[in-house]
Amino acid sequence: MKLTSALRISTRLPVLQVVKMAVAVALAWIVSQLLLPNELPIFAAIAALLVVQPSVNQTLGRAIERTAGVIGGVIIASTIGFFLGQSSWVVLGTIVVSILVAWALRLSPVSASQIPISAMLVLALGATTPGYALDRIFETFIGAGIALIINALIVPPVLIAPARDAVGLLAREVADTFVRIAQALRAPQSPVDLMELMIKARLLRPMLVKAEKAIAQAEESLMLNPRKAKLRLALDADHEMIGRLPTLVTRAIGMTRALHDHYDASLQFEPSVQAFSEELARAAHDLRLLARTEGDFTVAPEPPAPEVLALTAPLRIVTPHPDHWILIGSLMEDLRRVREEIVGDRA
Repeated sequence: MKLTSALRISTRLPVLQVVKMAVAVALAWIVSQLLLPNELPIFAAIAALLVVQPSVNQTLGRAIERTAGVIGGVIIASTIGFFLGQSSWVVLGTIVVSILVAWALRLSPVSASQIPISAMLVLALGATTPGYALDRIFETFIGAGIALIINALIVPPVLIAPARDAVGLLAREVADTFVRIAQALRAPQSPVDLMELMIKARLLRPMLVKAEKAIAQAEESLMLNPRKAKLRLALDADHEMIGRLPTLVTRAIGMTRALHDHYDASLQFEPSVQAFSEELARAAHDLRLLARTEGDFTVAPEPPAPEVLALTAPLRIVTPHPDHWILIGSLMEDLRRVREEIVGDRA
């Protein structure tokens, strides 16, 4: 099972990316044969095969890494071969030098591995193949360039929808957390209920990490994408929403923790607590309104509501019982910060 899992992945590559790889390899092969005196342009095909990535930006980065690695390896091998010849010990020494150069320059893994490979091939095959070093550079340029063009022209993927879904799901889960806290303040809670509330609140952290990662992936998919201008507005809305959510997540977890640690069954009889629970429910409602995006069918329909946000004037606090004032004060401060994030009034 371990061997199988090491060889196979849980999901296949998208069919479109496989098609792009095949087209890029075929075109790189044909173009190299037309432009270079080489019947088997395997290095152009290798470059095209390895450079095609899910996004245009990633493809450009891989093309630069591979081309830089090939050029660096050719330069090192040509220099050492000119002065020391091409014996087996020279080839071995060149490989070691190439590895050290890549390490000293802090090159990426692709470039770091490509430099010694290119240096080794230049010294091992260059002596029997005139012009091998230059042909290897030209083939790499052709393969990488064609891969970049193909990936840019054939429906470059955009990851706007996954980002929108992740951000919307997180916002609605934060709103649900606010509702659960409000309900917990209105009715008696058992230790099991409080623990369940705490566990659900803690799940907001990994959801936030996932949403931020989805936003970063969407941003990367738009870089150098021909459709960038049309899709930018949707991603900008997600950027604005994800800017609010870290504070809301922190406040939601903080309120849940305070309730878990300082809960008292008599809390439901505090007038301030009842008013607070109503405001927290309104905050949840307003957050759901902000999370709505056009075309997002994952949002559950809600009854008609005013277009304006439901948050009302500041609460009128009645002096609480001495055993409750720490919890109530903590909840009120968290609610204030929640309101600031939702209405956009950040001091």
